[in-house]
Amino acid sequence: MSQNPSTTSVGTPDLASDPALRERVREHYAAAARRSAGGEPHQARRGEATSCGTGTCGATATDAVFGGGLYGDEAAGAPATAVSASLGCGVPTAVAELHPGETVLDLGSGAGTDVLIAASRVGPEGRVIGMDMTPEMLDLARRNAAQAGAENVEFVEGYLEQIPLPDSSVDVVLSNCVINLAADKTVVLAEAARVLRPGGRFAVSDVIADPDIDQTTRDDPQQWTGCIAGALTRDDFTHALHAAGFVDVEITETHRVHPHAASAIVRARTPDGAR
Repeated sequence: MSQNPSTTSVGTPDLASDPALRERVREHYAAAARRSAGGEPHQARRGEATSCGTGTCGATATDAVFGGGLYGDEAAGAPATAVSASLGCGVPTAVAELHPGETVLDLGSGAGTDVLIAASRVGPEGRVIGMDMTPEMLDLARRNAAQAGAENVEFVEGYLEQIPLPDSSVDVVLSNCVINLAADKTVVLAEAARVLRPGGRFAVSDVIADPDIDQTTRDDPQQWTGCIAGALTRDDFTHALHAAGFVDVEITETHRVHPHAASAIVRARTPDGAR
């Protein structure tokens, strides 16, 4: 789960313009993938706890706010190796209302947990595409897919701001705690709307910053890789979704992940008919 910070946008602090930020994010999640591939997913989750600072997201509480412990029965379809390697902050497949035969795109697919859950829902006539910018995560996801015997999935390398898919090519866009890592959320959401078919569904878990989040947190590069510093507020996320052309926007907080931020399910759809 890692993407391409580039230019500032709605609700995104000046830190996003740091040219070294993309590589910092990439290496953070590459290291997590290497730990998980080496049989130490708990060390990867501990890295998340360290990155997002003290308080609610302390190391002792990591499993409660990030990772495989959030899935419960929703993990059906994904092998334990994928679930244990998850660094997400929610369970977007639980609210995506996936149907057999649909085409699904998971942005920042990480170890492939949500891809494999979705693959079991859309069935052999459906298709699920996982996209990530980190080769180590893509390798880990492909290994997990092979273990699951999933034949209706594929994993591609790409950035959130430049999704390598045609217009109107997917029914559902998923993402799990990744959009907060991108610098230009306006472009990211416009890209998600572009690849969705008319009436397509956007169902993601992401971190939502409190309106009073302090500037010290915003300016901390470590808390950016930990999914906090780059997070939009509820109002900014709503505005960015509407600006991208989405309708029926719903943002529902699920649990706190930091003293100044919460995980939330974000749902929206593209308008029916021509866009």
